[in-house]
Amino acid sequence: MLAALIVVMLYVAIRFQFKFSVGAVLALAHDVIITLGVFSLARLEFDLTVLAAVLAVVGYSLNDTIVVSDRIRENFRKIRKATPIEVINESLSQTLWRTINTSLTTMLVLLALFFIGGELIHNFAVALMIGVAIGTYSSIYVAATVMLAMNVDREDLLEPEEGELVDDLP
Repeated sequence: MLAALIVVMLYVAIRFQFKFSVGAVLALAHDVIITLGVFSLARLEFDLTVLAAVLAVVGYSLNDTIVVSDRIRENFRKIRKATPIEVINESLSQTLWRTINTSLTTMLVLLALFFIGGELIHNFAVALMIGVAIGTYSSIYVAATVMLAMNVDREDLLEPEEGELVDDLP
């Protein structure tokens, strides 16, 4: 799991920026820790299906965090006069309904698995329901808050405007 989080951090750092990767990895670690914590507190059986569910939660949450991060990056490039807090606020507002709708439709399927899926799939569905619920808010609030705490600003993400000279180019 640790190796996977390091690879995720590298991918997001290359694709976006280092501050985004720290936020994404902390959000993923948050999702896994809370999901495992609920299983521990409830004394639910942890088997291979639950491990598969936890890994699926990581993928689900990472996808959602990437969508939010992409919108933040786009808005930093579009909205040049706003503060970082305003840009991130606008970005979260734009992605909030998409995130909620995706999570609710996923939750409907998981509820069907929970009630109809049988004994074998029960803990798998529980782990995914917990993970999807936690992952929904962590990709919005944990990742973005970490980025703000690391002082992300438009200079981290801006592409040069047309006609603007860049030191790296001849």
